[in-house]
Amino acid sequence: MIRTDYETIQVTNTEEGRVTLTLNRPHVRNALNTKMGEELRDIFVPLRFSPGGVRCVVITGAGDKAFCSGGDLKERKGMADEQWRRQHSIFEEAYYAVMECPIPVIAAVNGFAYAGGCELALMCDFIYASSNAQFALTEVSIGIMPGGGGTQNLPRAIGERRAKELILSARPWTAQEGYEWGLVNRVCDPLELMDDVVATADRICQNAPISVQQAKKSIHYGMQVDNMTGLIYEVQCYERMISTEDRREGILSFNEKRKPKFQGR
Repeated sequence: MIRTDYETIQVTNTEEGRVTLTLNRPHVRNALNTKMGEELRDIFVPLRFSPGGVRCVVITGAGDKAFCSGGDLKERKGMADEQWRRQHSIFEEAYYAVMECPIPVIAAVNGFAYAGGCELALMCDFIYASSNAQFALTEVSIGIMPGGGGTQNLPRAIGERRAKELILSARPWTAQEGYEWGLVNRVCDPLELMDDVVATADRICQNAPISVQQAKKSIHYGMQVDNMTGLIYEVQCYERMISTEDRREGILSFNEKRKPKFQGR
């Protein structure tokens, strides 16, 4: 499981393999500072090759006002160019590790998800949002641009033309708009958001871990190539499961009319 002594991220592990990461700087709407970037990197880089007993990760924000309001601009005030570049490289490493995580990562957006916060949500596999959540990529309004995947992930989720409108105007959009555009999977009552996310995460945790990881890999990389190449890659991912104990257990449990006990082997 994931260690729990981080400064800016509260970690909750469960025996079932669900891990909840709560961005824990509510006094600044969970703004992303250098320390939070380092801690996200510290959590997700090892998961890429050694997920261990972790079967699903949920990312949310502390409090009810914000998921993450983006980069901490107070920390960035007066930063020299080289300091800015070093900080941004930390954010890049952390965000890319989230996107490349082999296990499912769900964003539970419980308020503002602006700039880098919106980009972090976009790096996750899918998004559940409270009905009062708001999203925005506001970077061009302060002299920069999205640099945490926003110009790539948003158009892939909602289409090039709408993404250009939102990024170039820097205007916010609602959870309901995100749902209608295909960005948000489910809009939830604010009081029920985490219950809904946990219910889905726990369903994922009950499934065969290798199967879940291979299916995610097939979708993620298959979407980046032509259809026939994707089909070939899918079969390669499928082959990985044939010799597993979990495959044998899944078929045996079905025939014995009982719940399977998957071990990730």
